[in-house]
Amino acid sequence: MAKNVVVFDYGSGNLRSAQRAVERTGANVTVTSDFKTAMDADGLLVPGVGAFEACMRGLKAVRGEQIIGRRLAGGRPVMGICVGMQILFERGVEHGVETPGCDEWPGTVGPLDAPVVPHMGWNTVDVPEGSRMFAGLDADTRFYFVHSYGVREWELRITNENIRAPKVSWTTHGHPFVAAVENGPLWATQFHPEKSGDAGAALLTNWVNTL
Repeated sequence: MAKNVVVFDYGSGNLRSAQRAVERTGANVTVTSDFKTAMDADGLLVPGVGAFEACMRGLKAVRGEQIIGRRLAGGRPVMGICVGMQILFERGVEHGVETPGCDEWPGTVGPLDAPVVPHMGWNTVDVPEGSRMFAGLDADTRFYFVHSYGVREWELRITNENIRAPKVSWTTHGHPFVAAVENGPLWATQFHPEKSGDAGAALLTNWVNTL
């Protein structure tokens, strides 16, 4: 039976390309900001482009941070893409202005430390062992990035040995930064699976298969 996925519409993101990419996995996809529909879906995909502050403002206008928080509290899958990943962190800093994020993970989204910004192009990703997100993909697989900000330090420390540590993938553009995170029901990528051809399609299929 096909899974039901909501591509969350909060005024930011490549909604139709994300919709088409997830539909390629065989899932039923709805693009909406409706609270109940987003809560009831098997999976919630949160895209995002542009400024951190604008994305958070749009998200809160449709109670998106509540939807994300409630879904995760109940173990319901959520996946963030690009700025949709960044807003899951504690804060974003752009042009010296700090904006609170969803605070699912500690850490700061800030400017990339690189000679050329924005970072626009294809990169390989350093993936930890046992990743479900990148299952079946070769180490030299490339994904498409386009962004000027990222998370350069992973700040979450697991002190309870009974809690499984998130799997954090990295890549480098001038300086290493977080490329993807798998944390139980919460997955996120800085790159764009929906713009990454067959590799992105395989990754999204891996996600839908966990729903």
